[in-house]
Amino acid sequence: MARYLPILMMQEVARLHGSDAELQAFEAEIAAQLSDFGADFEQPRMVVYPEMHLCSASGTPEQRKRQLEAAAEPIDGPRNRHLSRIARHLGIWLLPGTVCERGSDGYLYNTAPVYSPEGERVAAYRKCFPWRPYEPYRPGDRLEVFDVPGIGRVGLAICYDIWFPETVRQLAWEGADVIINQVATTTCDRAQEQILVQANAIFNQVYMVSVNAATPSGEGQSLVVDPEGRIRARMPGATAGTLTDVLNLDEVDRVRTFGTAGLNRMWSQFRDDDPVLELPMYEGRLDPCKWAHRS
Repeated sequence: MARYLPILMMQEVARLHGSDAELQAFEAEIAAQLSDFGADFEQPRMVVYPEMHLCSASGTPEQRKRQLEAAAEPIDGPRNRHLSRIARHLGIWLLPGTVCERGSDGYLYNTAPVYSPEGERVAAYRKCFPWRPYEPYRPGDRLEVFDVPGIGRVGLAICYDIWFPETVRQLAWEGADVIINQVATTTCDRAQEQILVQANAIFNQVYMVSVNAATPSGEGQSLVVDPEGRIRARMPGATAGTLTDVLNLDEVDRVRTFGTAGLNRMWSQFRDDDPVLELPMYEGRLDPCKWAHRS
């Protein structure tokens, strides 16, 4: 049986944080989208929003910081309970966009929560590479994957994270079949970012799903790339809209088994008796005995 993951990518303008009414409107928006695509699937849909979708901030650095401070909540705060209820009520995998988290240490974090169709928060990944100096967040200290039972494993990377190749490599090594990249890129480097999405897919033989905010919150151009680097679907511009796809995660196994273009099998490159390659930049090493990705 194929491992199908139906996904809705919501290229939308960021919302103001806070009120119950705003979160109710958010739920109504998702419900309306789902009604257009039917609900008679055994596998619940995954609905993905862009970075900072529920915590819009604009203006000068000082104004943005004040807005984010006002939007910040502990990860288990009232917003979490609302989002859990939305996922459970609609029966979806919900990635509501990253939120501004107030850590127990007092710092602000750019955090991507994930909710199961049962309303359980199964992940809460803190962005490891804030875009400095623009973003006031403290970096996270670990990468994160979660499982969709019976389907596959999903890794999380927020916007600028994918500019650091170690991020997706580590997530793929941890067994991720698909990387969800939630983005709020407003700058002209979205063109380069799209190339990085393809490159990360090729380097690691994974699906890449990059969901950017719509104008004026972002430059849009959301896209889905398959494990061989081919663009499966793309929003052509920056206006609001929904991108849909159904990912067959068995394609990851096919590409890793037979190689990209039937040739390149990076995850099977090494033999146990190959020499260890020291990596002094990381105070570590590339050990052939530990190279194969984990399932």
